[in-house]
Amino acid sequence: MPRKDSRNTKGRIVESAWELFYEQGYENTTIDDIVEHSETSKGSFYHYFDSKDALLSSLSYLFDNKYDELIPTLETYTSAADKLIYLNHELFLMIENKVPLDLLARLLSTQLVTSGEKHLLDHNRTYYRLLRKITIEAQKCGEFRQSLSVNEIVKAYALFERAIMYDWCLCNGEYSLYQYSASLLPTFLRGFTSPLPDLAQ
Repeated sequence: MPRKDSRNTKGRIVESAWELFYEQGYENTTIDDIVEHSETSKGSFYHYFDSKDALLSSLSYLFDNKYDELIPTLETYTSAADKLIYLNHELFLMIENKVPLDLLARLLSTQLVTSGEKHLLDHNRTYYRLLRKITIEAQKCGEFRQSLSVNEIVKAYALFERAIMYDWCLCNGEYSLYQYSASLLPTFLRGFTSPLPDLAQ
C-alpha cells in the first residue's frame, strides 16, 4: 500500500535510494530495492531516472526535500543568523547520517568537470529561494548590512557550505561535518551583520 503522506513519487524514490545507498552501499543497491523501499513502481522509477547512476545527480533534490521539511519550523527563530545556523545544522547532520561520503565526493567532483547542468548551482532550487528570502528579511529589519547585495550574501553563504563539504570529503570524513560547521558559521555570519574593517588604515 502506498505511503499516505504529502511527499511526491520522485521525492520518495530519491529519499529511499539515498537511505539504501547509505545502509547497504551503492553497488549493492538495485533498482528493485529502491522501488520496493519507496513503495512505488519500476514505471515510476524510469519516468524520472534513466538508470541508478542518474540518481547521483539527485542529491540536490534530496537536500531541497530537507529544506521543504524544515521551512515550517523556521518561524520559531527570530534572527536570520539563527535560521541559517539551524538550517545548516539540520542539513549537515542529515548528510553525515544519510549520505555516503564517497557518493557526496563523486557528486561534488562531477559538478567541477561537467559541461552540462550544475545542479548545486541551480538558483531555482528551494535552497537558493530560501536563502534569498531570509537575506531580504534580514536586510529589511537591519540585521544584515545593506552594503552587500542580496546576491552577494547568498553566494558567500552557499560558497561557505560547499567549501565545508569539499573539505570534509578531502579529509575522508575524519571530523564531524555538522559540528565543525557549527563552530565556524557564527563567526562567518558576523561578516554580514557588521561593517568590514578598513584595511587601508
